[in-house]
Amino acid sequence: MAYTLDQLRGFVAVAEEGHFGRAADRLRMTQPPLSRQIQKLERAVGVPLLERTAHGAAPTPAGRAFLGEARRLLSQAEAAVLVARRSAQGTRGTVRIAFTAMSALAVLGQWIAAAREHLPEVDLALTEMVTRDQLDALLAGEIDVGLARGVPRSDVLGARLVHAEPLVLAVPRGHPLAALGRVPRLADIAAHDLVTYAPVEARYLYELVITVFRDAGVAPRYVQQMAQVHSLLALVDAGVGVALVPRSASALRLPNLEFLDIDGLAPDLVEVHSVWRTGNDDPALRALLRLVGRPLTQEEGRP
Repeated sequence: MAYTLDQLRGFVAVAEEGHFGRAADRLRMTQPPLSRQIQKLERAVGVPLLERTAHGAAPTPAGRAFLGEARRLLSQAEAAVLVARRSAQGTRGTVRIAFTAMSALAVLGQWIAAAREHLPEVDLALTEMVTRDQLDALLAGEIDVGLARGVPRSDVLGARLVHAEPLVLAVPRGHPLAALGRVPRLADIAAHDLVTYAPVEARYLYELVITVFRDAGVAPRYVQQMAQVHSLLALVDAGVGVALVPRSASALRLPNLEFLDIDGLAPDLVEVHSVWRTGNDDPALRALLRLVGRPLTQEEGRP
C-alpha cells in the first residue's frame, strides 16, 4: 500500500510538534483525521512510526530514521511543483536561438543580457546560421527563434522587426572617398571598385545594395562578391575596393579600415527580424519574445 504526501506531512508535523493537537492546528485540520493519516502511513510502511507519551507523541527509532526521508520527499515534491509552474510561466527551460553574424553585433547581446537578468533559469542555446538555413531549421523544429534578414511572409512563420540601421561605407584608410571634404554620395561611390555580397548566400544584402544604386540611377563597378560581412571587410582592408555595410559592422575594426556615412540614404534600410514557427507554443520562447519586444499581435502569430 502506497503512502500519500498528506500522510507524510501529517507525520512530519506530529514528529516536529510532539503533539497531535498542535500538529492538527498547524495543518488546519482536526485531530481524528490526522490520527487516521498516521495509522494509514504506518500500515503502508509496516512499522510503528510514532508512540504516544504522557505529554503528546514522539517518533519511534524507526520514526526518527523515517523523518529525514519524509522531509526530503516533501521537499522534492514542492520543488517539482515549482519547476512545473516556472516551466508553464516560461521562466525555466531552453530556447534555441540562431543568428546571423551581423545580428549578433546588433541584437543578440541585448537578448542575452535581458535573459540573464529577467529569465535566469532559461538556458539559451546559440547557433550562427545564415537566414536561409535559419528558416529551414525553424520549419524542421531544430531551433525556436532566429535573428534574420529578409524574412518572407508565411502562414507558418511569425516575424517581428527588432532592429533597423543605416548602410555605411567601408573604405581603406587614405581612400579618395575619405578625402572629399563632405559626405560621399552614391554617385561618388560608383566611380570606385565595389566589393559586394553573394547573390545566394547573402541575398538580402545583395539585393539591398543593388536596389539603392539602381534607385540612385548609378551603376557601380562590382569587383568581388562575398557571403559574409567580415570577409567583405577583409577585402576592403586589403585595398580590393570599397563596400556598403550595416553600421553595426563598424564594430569589426581592422587596421586599414574607415567607415563613412553616405549622403541621401534612409537611416533604417537594414532590418533584423526575430522569426519563429507559429505552432511553437513553448512558454520559455513566449517569455523571451515578450521580454525583448512589444507584446505579440494576432497577425504576427502565436509564439
